[in-house]
Amino acid sequence: MDTLAALDAHGFDALIDARSPAEYAEDHLPGAISLPVLSDAERARVGTIYVQQNAFSAKKIGAALVARNVAAHLDGPLAGFDGAWRPLVYCWRGGQRSGAFATILKQVGWRAETLAGGYRTYRRLVSAAMYDQPLGRRLIVLEGNTGTAKTDLLHRLVARGAQVVDLEGLAAHRGSVFGAVARPQPSQKAFEGALARAFSRLDPARPVLVEAESSKIGNLLIPPAVWKAMKAAPRLRLEAPLAARAAYLARAYADIAADTEALERVLAGLTHHQGRERVEHWQALARARATEQLARELMELHYDPSYARQGARRETALLGVVRAASLDDAALDAVAGDLDALLPDRSDDLDDG
Repeated sequence: MDTLAALDAHGFDALIDARSPAEYAEDHLPGAISLPVLSDAERARVGTIYVQQNAFSAKKIGAALVARNVAAHLDGPLAGFDGAWRPLVYCWRGGQRSGAFATILKQVGWRAETLAGGYRTYRRLVSAAMYDQPLGRRLIVLEGNTGTAKTDLLHRLVARGAQVVDLEGLAAHRGSVFGAVARPQPSQKAFEGALARAFSRLDPARPVLVEAESSKIGNLLIPPAVWKAMKAAPRLRLEAPLAARAAYLARAYADIAADTEALERVLAGLTHHQGRERVEHWQALARARATEQLARELMELHYDPSYARQGARRETALLGVVRAASLDDAALDAVAGDLDALLPDRSDDLDDG
């Protein structure tokens, strides 16, 4: 399995991550279930014995712990599988932990195998795709001021058959100071893995639409291969009146506006840029639930000027501009159609910028 596509199509009934819970939480192969053969504390204990005593003692104690933990998995989550079940097991390097687990599973009668090189095989493929090689996909960047429903439109374009990678969706962040969503952001490694797999699944002969972003989405950095391709990509621009954008944001960010205390805390973070008096005014609007007016003033006084400064530095080709008088559902469907009509059919139809 020397490509991400091959790992995606591994053909096994289950993918088992035998590493510790902390290792799994940081990053894991997509779709893998966590069945650790050592807990975080047990892994630390065995490592300490290895360093402070000797390898034999560490292996003996480790083997006993592994046996107990695998027994618990056999009695628990694995109890219902029949003899035809075929799992693929991996650990950090594809060595002792996954090997021990797979050996026991084979003795039961299951057709278990281990992933050669373990998690490091997957991580090396991701790192190569995101850091060491050109992206290999030609991008189009969808740009527009805050509140022009760019993410919503990307999803509508997917329904029309366009190739799209939702950077903010994969980053679990809406891309602004108010961008945190209900779930936490993934780790940087997990974000890179999700990006690498998303791009690997797309047809290289067709363009890929992504939303305009800064180099950082929340706490996550866009990896170099993607960022370089974005900076060189031609653009499609969305434009909409301020009132329509404010109405859209009031709907789209209703969950954030509902938590007044949290919203006030976020607004306080703008004091350095906007001054205490203006921020206190915005906080009063938040308490009064004047969401649409708050959105309008934030865009007019904070986001739009910032976006204008960023836009002045963009020099890549502009493929077209789509203007929307409204951003309600019916209007967004029409805008998606207009954007779709501007997308080239093939990547070699695009200007390099």
